[in-house]
Amino acid sequence: MKASPHPRAVLAMTAATLLWSLAGVVTRHLHHQDGFQLVFWRSGFAALGVAGWLLWRQGPAGLVRDVLQSPVLLWLSALFWAVMFTAFMVALTLTTVAQTLIADSLSPLLAAVMGWLFLRQPLPLRTWGAIILALLGMVWMAGQGLLQPNVVPSQTLGLLVALAVPLSAAGNWVSLRRAGTQVPMQAAVLIGALLSMLAVSGLARPLQTDAHDVFWLGFLGLFQLAVPGMLAVWAAQRLAPAEMGLLGLLEVVFGILWAWIGAGEQPGRNTLLGGALVLLALLGNESLGWARQRRGGQVDG
Repeated sequence: MKASPHPRAVLAMTAATLLWSLAGVVTRHLHHQDGFQLVFWRSGFAALGVAGWLLWRQGPAGLVRDVLQSPVLLWLSALFWAVMFTAFMVALTLTTVAQTLIADSLSPLLAAVMGWLFLRQPLPLRTWGAIILALLGMVWMAGQGLLQPNVVPSQTLGLLVALAVPLSAAGNWVSLRRAGTQVPMQAAVLIGALLSMLAVSGLARPLQTDAHDVFWLGFLGLFQLAVPGMLAVWAAQRLAPAEMGLLGLLEVVFGILWAWIGAGEQPGRNTLLGGALVLLALLGNESLGWARQRRGGQVDG
């Protein structure tokens, strides 16, 4: 009897979040903080990593076949990956790691709503309550933390850019879940990285990047985008969008911790309070869902 793929999918997504969480602390140690420049190199290395893996696994003919015969969902997923790859790195150069990651933590609730709208997965009352509480946390973080007179305007812009990441992530998890396990969707990560690189090519100045930054951006491209991207595709085809988003919360925890320890970026009081409301909403939503499953043995979304 085959083992359930669910535990392996959870483990794969957990590993992906651990790798994703390295972006903030590594970025803080780069010599240059030009967001478009960083996106260009990181996405370029990610494209090379994914292409190398796919060519090794299925050869040039298999990769070309997957792209040419791909459904619309693969291209939609690729577009979502491109937005995620671009917006996250640009946001990191405009605001703090903590604020960027807390904005990203809205992904599970957005995924739950999109799963309800597009996959007909039920959205219980507890999740609606969690959405309202999480939005209050975001309003608190933005209104109290970013709009103070002594805060530079770029931080407000950074938060707005960062919000594109959870929106795209939620749409991506829904697209991958809709595709199912029978459709090869790994090429979406490759196409997304190429689209991200192309989107910033007119604004980036890649030749001004020094060897130190190229090395670390290569590390991010391979181990913070390519590898976790492939893991996330595999997991998202087997897990519900809301569960993918909830597991993605580990990136918030890991990322803020790494930035605090490795870059001395201590999150402010308002960021912690707003983030606590978001995390409380998400963890409460999941805890109530588990409790209901234990009582009735029925999954409600």
